[in-house]
Amino acid sequence: MTLKRMDNIGIVVESLDAAISFFAELGLELEGRTMVEGEWAGRVTGLGDQRVEIVMMRTPDGHSRLELSRFITPPVVADHRNAPVNALGYLRVMFAVDDIDDTLVRLRKHGAELVSSEVVEYQDASRLCYIRGPEGLLIGLAQDRG
Repeated sequence: MTLKRMDNIGIVVESLDAAISFFAELGLELEGRTMVEGEWAGRVTGLGDQRVEIVMMRTPDGHSRLELSRFITPPVVADHRNAPVNALGYLRVMFAVDDIDDTLVRLRKHGAELVSSEVVEYQDASRLCYIRGPEGLLIGLAQDRG
């Protein structure tokens, strides 16, 4: 059996509206918003009875999705948002963009800040940076130079 696809990446946030606004500005499209709750959902996650508001956003090409979740119950138990890049676990999502400078201008209006003081050139092939987005989420941006 071979892998079919990666379905989505999940990020837990405090404010779905702020996260939706940020990722929409980046270029993702809102696919849907719903409440997931009950014992069946807790069997999947191992959290027992849970109530979670979920938003699904997709990339313009339709191939990738970002699931944003806001846990109502049970409450959030850990916060990894400000962990440095070399911390263990899943820490960032990388997006390919057409124009990294324009993207940064637009995302700064939503509170985005560069992690470093600059956008870095890699062997005349790409421009890269990490930013902190809403709630300190670590986001990577890459622009092909080819």
